[in-house]
Amino acid sequence: MTLILTAAIAIILITSLVLVTRWRNVVCVGAIPVSLFTFIAILFTSGLDVGLIMFPLVDFGVYASEDAYTFANPLAIEFGFWGFLVWVLYFLTTFYFCIVEPKLQLFEIPAVRFVNNVVIIGTCAFTAYLFFVYLPDYVAGISESLRYGLVGLVILLAASSSTDIKYVRILSVASTWLFFALIAGVWFASGMGIGGLGKSLAGIGEYFTNLNRFVAPVSDYHQFYLYWWLAWSIMIGQFVSRFVGGLKAWQLLLSLLIIPSIPIAIWFSVLYYYFISGTDVSAWWRLGMVVVGVIFVINSLDSLIRLYTENIGYTVKRLGTAPYIAINWFVLTVLVLLYKFTPLKIEWIGLVVTGLYAAIYVLTFRRRKELRASD
Repeated sequence: MTLILTAAIAIILITSLVLVTRWRNVVCVGAIPVSLFTFIAILFTSGLDVGLIMFPLVDFGVYASEDAYTFANPLAIEFGFWGFLVWVLYFLTTFYFCIVEPKLQLFEIPAVRFVNNVVIIGTCAFTAYLFFVYLPDYVAGISESLRYGLVGLVILLAASSSTDIKYVRILSVASTWLFFALIAGVWFASGMGIGGLGKSLAGIGEYFTNLNRFVAPVSDYHQFYLYWWLAWSIMIGQFVSRFVGGLKAWQLLLSLLIIPSIPIAIWFSVLYYYFISGTDVSAWWRLGMVVVGVIFVINSLDSLIRLYTENIGYTVKRLGTAPYIAINWFVLTVLVLLYKFTPLKIEWIGLVVTGLYAAIYVLTFRRRKELRASD
């Protein structure tokens, strides 16, 4: 699996480099173009999930104690798992669904459509499952029944909000501002000040001096992250491509590499200060992290539910609001339980996505004449 993953990541990076070099001035426009801020907000909150909020405080200790990560500090490692280079995956798929898919319609092929929808549904449920897993680290003493109930409620809210496209913009922009407020609040409560934040941020420099290390898995945990990004990449490209507001290819790439990485870097740097100083995040701010995490989960699930229901034709218009919500709630809840009680893993979904990438590469190459003829 490691060799397959490494080859897939390398091919994606090379393809993206070719695209942004040869077709750098191709303009990408979606079906529902929005401003750059709104587009990034939709991308940021749909393309990330609760892990961004909840993982770092747990991960830092892992990176500080295991030999596989000694080449850089824990902050640089965590940033490498979430920021900058990995966003190239979203660039490639967003570019594809803006420029190539409207001409070739490869995702309308029944087999491709089927696999794509299986991936979306499986990854959607994994997002809710992660929220279930990490709740005890942030809400001390939470009971098992309350965890199940909260996850079920989050899925219900996401299914409900997915009934109308207008909620995407509202949720995305609101959750982005709430995330900024969370960063500011946790930073202020730490007492680290501007100087402390700057000193902490400087640690991310070790990521860029070791950039090559993050292309291939450095550990099983890193492999989990990369397969997770792969699992997300195609479906996020499908969803956010409709909101691109006329960016050239090179502008799209730079926007994806830089803009989301800034708040990620600041957030991780604030939490890293807590880690290295041995300071606990207060119960109040942990609750704030849970609240923002819940909104991130709802936003992510909302986007994915809307995507796969449109793909398979199980829309609100066809089913009616109540059956639509009930069916999606049931399906995702069952899948969360499968992640909990069976060996089902996100790496399997990522492996399927790797095969889907390979199929799209082959089909695009075979139909290259059609693609050129449509220019």
